[in-house]
Amino acid sequence: MTTAAVTADGRRTKAKPATMAQALGRALRDSMAEDPTVHVLGEDVGTLGGVFRITDGLAKEFGDDRCTDTPLAEAGILGAAVGMAMYGLRPVVEMQFDAFAYPAFEQLMSHVAKWRNRTGGAMPLPITVRVPYGGGIGGVEHHSDSSEAYYMATPGLHVVTPATVEDAYGLLRESIASDDPVIFLEPKRLYWSKADWSPEAPAAVEPIGKAVVRRTGRSATLITYGPSLPVCLEAAEAAVAEGWDLEVVDLRSLVPFDDETVAASVRRTGRAVVVHESPGFGGPGGEIAARITERCFHHLEAPVLRVAGFDIPYPPPMLERHHLPGVDRVLDAVARLQWEADS
Repeated sequence: MTTAAVTADGRRTKAKPATMAQALGRALRDSMAEDPTVHVLGEDVGTLGGVFRITDGLAKEFGDDRCTDTPLAEAGILGAAVGMAMYGLRPVVEMQFDAFAYPAFEQLMSHVAKWRNRTGGAMPLPITVRVPYGGGIGGVEHHSDSSEAYYMATPGLHVVTPATVEDAYGLLRESIASDDPVIFLEPKRLYWSKADWSPEAPAAVEPIGKAVVRRTGRSATLITYGPSLPVCLEAAEAAVAEGWDLEVVDLRSLVPFDDETVAASVRRTGRAVVVHESPGFGGPGGEIAARITERCFHHLEAPVLRVAGFDIPYPPPMLERHHLPGVDRVLDAVARLQWEADS
């Protein structure tokens, strides 16, 4: 079923089913059309249109000088983007897969994250680094990593990850327009998720740095982002049969972090579970749990729990369903919260 939307000039248009991949591609196209300083570069982004076809058609429309195929050299790609940004361009870099970005870490940590501070704010580096991340697609090692903790621990970077079609478009547009460098983490297994959406009249989305309550509830808060949002929403629906009413918070932005929305939710429910695919030890959930404890200690009826990937390198495809947080593991954590509160 489609819904009607109204464009800026008052025209009515029908929202049609669109995938997250299509919304991302449209965000790139619209940003390039509106701002000639926006350039896309990466491995196979031009002629092929990217491994996941996110950049399909951009080279044909804007030319290969603005949508540029690069050698297989991530450090060189990001190093080139640093120079481009220093000279007034807004490069959008695609890292083909999450773990393929690791060779570019030196450029990212030493220059991208520090340059604005190093110059006293005189020279920002408006670089957007698109990183397809996470599992759930049957990918092998180096194709399914969840590397968000590395970026979160690097001051100077914004870290953003959409979980809906609307956010994929809106957050990528905001990331490209930002004068701060943004690590834009795209959940690969949600590329083909669909929603009724019109690029001519996109829904208004909250800005970078704001979390959104996707489902209200009273029994406990599930705090999540990116690929784990559908898991948490499914778990919340299944929890109704157990008599639990779960609230689900989609972080959307890991840096900046929305303490206000998260803390307000946990204070209402008194219990919290953080859910993510990244390994538990040293993962984002530890930082999130600490922030909740600092701000909500006297409202908590049980310790903050985490449901995460196991502390191992990403397993072979046949084992990933055991590795990734699923509905049963989330509900087990909620049951533990109830036991902790009653004991």
